[in-house]
Amino acid sequence: GRAADKLFSLSGLFAVRKPKGPTSAAVLNLLKERLLAEAGVQTNGNKRNRVLKIGHGGTLDSAATGVLVVGIGKGTKMLGTMLAGSKKYTAIGMLGKATDTLDATGKVTEEKPYDQVTKGDLENVLQKFTGDIMQVPPLYSALKKDGERLSTLMKRGEAVEAKPARPVRVYSLSLQQFQPPLFTLDVECGGGFYVRSLVNDIGKELSTCATVQELTRTKQGPFTLEEHALHEDKWTIDEIAQSLEHCTALLPGGPSRKKLKTQHPGETAVICE
Repeated sequence: GRAADKLFSLSGLFAVRKPKGPTSAAVLNLLKERLLAEAGVQTNGNKRNRVLKIGHGGTLDSAATGVLVVGIGKGTKMLGTMLAGSKKYTAIGMLGKATDTLDATGKVTEEKPYDQVTKGDLENVLQKFTGDIMQVPPLYSALKKDGERLSTLMKRGEAVEAKPARPVRVYSLSLQQFQPPLFTLDVECGGGFYVRSLVNDIGKELSTCATVQELTRTKQGPFTLEEHALHEDKWTIDEIAQSLEHCTALLPGGPSRKKLKTQHPGETAVICE
């Protein structure tokens, strides 16, 4: 029917607002299921005679919310540029506690006093984490060992060695609020950067510990949370078609194959058919 024809003609990049809770892959699957259902396309067995190509351009933690860039049709070939591009986050950290996941979903592994930390201390420390720095990725992450995610291996109780520190870039880092034990940061960073590792490292630098309580991606590439990210009630064929048209102006010309490679080969755009 017409709805199916329109769905399979969609091509390009758009953004959705990822809710807190599900993984990025689960959000992608839900989006795909809704679009296929709206188009009346059967998905069981051999009844699906056409393939809907859809993917996302970089995992957002299940506990995090915010911008998730989605490619559909030929737009999936452009997702690599999203991995390497800049991203903006707002993070709320908590001083005095560390967890195994480096966020509020994990088990507390350490508690330390934080009364000695002042706003000035925190602002001074942030300067050390701005520019080109070295960062150790979290053990609970989408990075892989022998084809399996580190987070999956950790949940099975297997021993996992930390990945070596790697170069990452922080374009800007500022303190927005400080109400001990909580502090709010705005971060703009490049590909391969983990805000959870940043907050953990800040805690250590302040002679205490810290973990992420809330994390929101406010921008990825040219896509912003306020202007471009579609809420769940707008995950429809017509809304996405409008969004694709609106977002075309944000994107540069067709990316070359070389641009699709990121500096961190452990990360990949997730594409499903």
